Amino acid sequence: MTLASLARSERLRHLLWWLPLYLAAALLAIFLQPPVPLHSTRALAVAWDMWSHHQFWVPHINGAPYSEKAPLLFWLIHAGWAAFGVNDVWPRVLMVLIGAAQLVLAQALARRLFPERAWIARSTPWLLLGLSFGFLFGLQIMYDGLLAVWVLAAMLCLVPGPRRRSPSWIGFAVCTGLGLLTKGPVMLVHIAPVWLLGPWWCGWAREHRARWYGGGFAALLGGGAMLAAWVIPAVQMSGDAYTHNLLFKQTGGRVVDAFIHRRPFWWYVPWLAVLLFPFVLWPRMWAGIVSLRRLPQPGLRMLLAWLVPAFVIFSAFSGKQTYYFVPELSGAAIVMAAAIAALRAREGAAARSAWLSAWPLALGSVAAAVALFALPLVADAGKLHSHWLRDVSVVCAPFGVLYLLLGALVMLPGRGELRRIAIASLIGTVGAYALFALALYPAFDMRPAAQVLARAEAEGHAIGNLGLYDGQFEFAGRMTRPIERLFEGQALQDWAARHPRGLVIEYPSRLDADDLRYARLVQPYRGVWLVIWNAPTLAALRRGQQPPEPVTPTVLLPAPGYWRYGNVH
Repeated sequence: MTLASLARSERLRHLLWWLPLYLAAALLAIFLQPPVPLHSTRALAVAWDMWSHHQFWVPHINGAPYSEKAPLLFWLIHAGWAAFGVNDVWPRVLMVLIGAAQLVLAQALARRLFPERAWIARSTPWLLLGLSFGFLFGLQIMYDGLLAVWVLAAMLCLVPGPRRRSPSWIGFAVCTGLGLLTKGPVMLVHIAPVWLLGPWWCGWAREHRARWYGGGFAALLGGGAMLAAWVIPAVQMSGDAYTHNLLFKQTGGRVVDAFIHRRPFWWYVPWLAVLLFPFVLWPRMWAGIVSLRRLPQPGLRMLLAWLVPAFVIFSAFSGKQTYYFVPELSGAAIVMAAAIAALRAREGAAARSAWLSAWPLALGSVAAAVALFALPLVADAGKLHSHWLRDVSVVCAPFGVLYLLLGALVMLPGRGELRRIAIASLIGTVGAYALFALALYPAFDMRPAAQVLARAEAEGHAIGNLGLYDGQFEFAGRMTRPIERLFEGQALQDWAARHPRGLVIEYPSRLDADDLRYARLVQPYRGVWLVIWNAPTLAALRRGQQPPEPVTPTVLLPAPGYWRYGNVH
């Protein structure tokens, strides 16, 4: 058997540990509840609008062009629908496969950066799958996980490999183009600094600066050409408003003076603890950071050229969201794996310090268990005013036992501490997701409302929405006609007069007697309520008049430990 085949066999053997664990945990968690509004339902709404109207070039939502994102994720969803039929199973399985691809590529990049330190490559996937934030956002049908795949692939094209010292510029161009087609110019924020700082971390770039910058510039132009091949026909099809929103508002409007998610420069700093949880609470990891100077510098410099500029640039942007850093989580996992490797090299055969162990994580797990055991007592005493916390309290005892066992797992003596922490974090994250899904399920389940709206659409009723509409009913109801945006006051009265058989959706923060007497449907929705009205009924109530006949609304009401779907009389 050759050395190459031995190396491949070794890599496959290590896949057998963490890859099935991730796939099992992700598939279990992702089907605990339906696609969650607003991110997942919005992506499905866009894909469904394109599919149902056979408009595959320009993304649409609610009958209008959708300029916020490029179309690659929607095309991948369409590919699965073409093979398996329209469903919400394939898009969710797709996200799990994307997460698995991130793990595989992150390990490959770690192996490329530190070829003499095999332990770093073996540990990187464990650290990445143990990051709770990345795992939970990987369950959403969103663009950042797919973007992370292209970022990692682009990094692999830049970093010298065992068979070549020069970059793969063709591969870099293709990955850049695919990233641009996933989320637009933000792809360059993730990869351009690494290329620009190439002579600092790459020996080949120092020796061949002209070829490095010339090849990289040509590759970026090639990636831009892939984006332009979609953008130019798309703007020609969709008019001036779409062109302005796509080319200017969605980029400049988020960078300079954000129209949404506007936050201060320092906003990401406290969120680093959330992004790196639970390993941010592991003393051994921080002790390893101090030991990083012992590692080979090219690999470490490449990671710094990736992570530090991305953090500074995103901090400088006016619009900020935590999930913008999902592509950087793989780089952070490699840094943490390198830190632990450096600490292991420094410690050698000496006994490890007890204070560097995972005791903070164990204490946190025990504290979570105590809180879960205490919650039913607090609920029985009538001291809980939150209905979803009361529902959680009924089923929290098994989860309390789970977190006690996880606390014991991370404190077991012997080797494999990192893997135990990663496994405990993954199981604990799935457990927390399952626990809250039990209570929050109806607040994120759009199917009851979507069924009412779909029947109304099939019968020719007009549908209006008071306030912003993000497509949350479109896919669940397989709706094909736009829902109109309405405003309070005379606009609502005029619309109701024009559509006497129409339906109106509103989102009150609390219910009153009229909601339970005259509404068509009432259900919880993301911390408020979702109420569907006959348009004349709501218009009369807004005028202070009583509608002529009450109806028996379909209502989702809380019941002990779950939410019951039934009628309220």
